[in-house]
This record gives sequence, structure tokens and C-alpha cells, in this order.
Amino acid sequence: MAQATLPKRQEARAGMKRRKKKKRSLFRLLYRTLLLIILMGAIGACWLFFTDSGNNFRYLVADTLITTQHRKWAKYIIGEDGLKKRVAEYNQEFEQMGMEKDTHTIQMPVSDQSEEQKPLVEIDTISGKSYRGYVMTVHDPTKIRLGVPAKRGKGEKVSSMVQRLGAVAGVNAGGFDDPKWKGNGFKPIGVVISQGKLYYNGLGNSDSTQIVGIDKQGKMIAGHYTLKELSDMNIQEAVTFKPRIIVNGKGQIKNHKDGWGIAPRTAMGQREDGAIIFVIIDGRQPGYSIGADLYDVQNIMLEHGAVIAANLDGGSSTVLVKDGGIVNRPSSEHGERYLPTAFLVFDHPEEADISNVWEGLTSKDIDAGKK
Repeated sequence: MAQATLPKRQEARAGMKRRKKKKRSLFRLLYRTLLLIILMGAIGACWLFFTDSGNNFRYLVADTLITTQHRKWAKYIIGEDGLKKRVAEYNQEFEQMGMEKDTHTIQMPVSDQSEEQKPLVEIDTISGKSYRGYVMTVHDPTKIRLGVPAKRGKGEKVSSMVQRLGAVAGVNAGGFDDPKWKGNGFKPIGVVISQGKLYYNGLGNSDSTQIVGIDKQGKMIAGHYTLKELSDMNIQEAVTFKPRIIVNGKGQIKNHKDGWGIAPRTAMGQREDGAIIFVIIDGRQPGYSIGADLYDVQNIMLEHGAVIAANLDGGSSTVLVKDGGIVNRPSSEHGERYLPTAFLVFDHPEEADISNVWEGLTSKDIDAGKK
């Protein structure tokens, strides 16, 4: 009996040794993995904080966060002081980019019935390293009007404006007060000018702002102007936004480092022949399109012949509507947003009934967060 149990005891001891050996191997593997993680973390930290490429990457991430509702997270990457300094630097740069006098002129093509006429609107797809999007070309700039909401108290989806007003196409335009990224879309930032009339003035004590718009002859106007200058220039459709990224055929943004992060984008430009170019970039959708920085947008505009171009509201507001349908993929988790303004294209703009929904209201009268 004792002889029979001896092999079993030896087998049990061998099994225990194997299990102990496996445990030791597992512990060694975990220990080495932990050391490797610590080592890689140390190397990564050194790269992030002590190399030019690492610093550029940190600021790219921070700039990207600054354009989202998670702006405060950027302080964990570049520090609280770094965040404040970065935002102040961009504001200063954007103001400077709007100061150079624009001298571009447009030569509208002479209509010739013997030649095949171009369609009013053409849309092309574009793509880059981190983005997918669209370029919408409007061949007659005088066919563009600025749409505004139909009812007080809440913005309106661009697709709704297009359908309600009988437009051919539309894109989002100016920014708006958006507390906690849950605003109602009814309180614009700066000014709103539609059909040559000042519909909304939220400048407070200031008499100037950076605008993006079109004058009576169809020439695009973008840059820093006073309200009197805008009136003297016969501005017909305009919103407040910045920065201007191309002036007199020259790009204002030097490189990707100064491109204000990666995000969904909307921008407006004009060619020498008068055609208006809208660039719409989707973003914040891994596997489809992450987004673009303003240097990317500037290069797209230059490649398409823009001699002047400016940024419009982007992020979750970015939307392109054509023939009543949404062409792009808005990044908002709730779908298309309610907005205060949109650039709309009409076959017959003189028939568009766009009334002033802010008439008699001041900025103090509007609660941007009220649903």
C-alpha cells in the first residue's frame, strides 16, 4: 500500500513544483512588463516634455481640446497658465490676421447663352491624412443670403432653413453663445447682417468686429471692420467670426503647429472669378474622419483658387445641406444642431422671405441656455 502511494506523492510534489514554477514565471513576466511600462512611460515623458516634436504633439492635443467642450482638460497637458496663454496667443494672432487691407477684386463671368451654363452649385469630395469632407462651389455669389431662425427663443437647423425658405443648399455660418455646449442656438456672437440690414448687434461697447460675408456686388468681405465701414461697403450678408486665413491670395497660417488643433471645420472663400467656395470638414469620428486644422483648410482653399478665405463656426455645428438632405456627417451626438445663422444658396434669392427674428431684442434680452 505504501509503495502504491509513493508515486502519487511524488507526482503531487512534481505538480506543486510545476505550479510554483508557473507562478514564478508569471510574476517575472508581470514584473518585466511593469518595468517595460515604466521605462516606456519615462521615455514618453522625456519625449513629450524635452523634444520639439513632443512639445508640438502636446500642443496639438491641447489645441484640439480647446476647440471642444472639454477645453479645461487642456490644462492637464500644458498647465493652467499654459492654457490661458495659448488661448490669448490665438486671439491675438487671429486679430492680427484680420487687419491687413484686402484689395482683391472679382471678375464675374459674362453670361453667354451660346455656352453651356455651369450649375449654380457643385459639390466635390475631399480627403487628407486625418479628414474627409466636401468643397461646395457657388458660381454666382449674388445668389447667397444669410438665413436666420423662424421663431424667437431657439435656433434652427440648417436643413430646416433650407426647406422652409426654398434654398438650394446651405452651410452653418456664425458662432453663438453656447453655455456648456448645450445652448439653444438663438444668441449670436457679434453681428448678424442680412439683406443689407443689421439684424443683430451683440458687440456691446465695441463698434468693430471680425466679419465674414458678401457685399452687394457679390464680393466676399472678411477681416476686422467697424459697423460704419461695413455700411459704407454695402455689406449684404455677414456674421462675426474669425480668423481670416487668406488675404490677397496669401495664406496667413504658417504651419500645422499654428493650425488651432484638429476639429470639424467650416470655412468660406472666394476665387477671382467671383465663385464662393465653402469647405466642410467632418471630424471627431475615428475610423471615418478625425478632422483638420486651419492650415489644412487654408491649403484646400488655396488649391481651389481662393484669393480670400475665412473660418466659420465649426465643431458640432459643421453641416452641409443640399437639395434638402444633409451631405456630410455632423459630429454632434444629438445630430444636426440648432443654429442662429446659415449661408443659404437660392435660385431666386429675391423671393426669399427672411425676417428679423431679433428685432427689438438686445443681447441682454436673450437667455442662451433656456430651452
